[in-house]
Amino acid sequence: MAGTEFVVIGGGGHAKVVIAAIESTGDRVVGVLDDNASLWGGTLLGHTVMGPVSQALIPAGARAVLAIGANRGRALLADRLQLPWGTVVHASAVVHPSVVLGEGTVVFAGAVIQPETRIGAHAIINTAASVDHDGVIGAFVHIAPGAHLAGLVTAGDGALLGVGVAVIPQITIGAWSTVGAGSAVVRNVEAGITVAGCPARPVSKE
Repeated sequence: MAGTEFVVIGGGGHAKVVIAAIESTGDRVVGVLDDNASLWGGTLLGHTVMGPVSQALIPAGARAVLAIGANRGRALLADRLQLPWGTVVHASAVVHPSVVLGEGTVVFAGAVIQPETRIGAHAIINTAASVDHDGVIGAFVHIAPGAHLAGLVTAGDGALLGVGVAVIPQITIGAWSTVGAGSAVVRNVEAGITVAGCPARPVSKE
């Protein structure tokens, strides 16, 4: 049976990881698009960056996926583009059947998502990250490589949890907040602020 065909939107390093995840399952990348003209004609893992983001360059029946690491960048593109979004889960990821994945979400190699977790649209569960049971992860969230969320953790839309973050159970991380790499989150995080450290404490507000 033929796999799903994907067009990858974004021609940077993050796109390489998205392509690897797509191809790990036997699905196919049929195009890479980026509005940055300096990338056109270049290749990513053997795939040519064909040109700007355009409906005309997306073959009929193909699904699109945003390969943009920045949360606000993904949100802006998702709002601008009216495309058939696909969901990508690396073959080595462990995702319980009860998990709900929003459209456009990508789950990378070695990630684990436990039962009854809900992941919003265009979220990133990055390499070897984990979300334990009953998590609620909003749209455009990025859970970076090696970050680990215990059970019953909520992350609001657009939150960024940096590399190696650890979050204890029943914590709420506010929308569009940032948790610095290596931080230990032991209390709720307000929306729109940056926290860092062990334990994580506020560093700045938007």
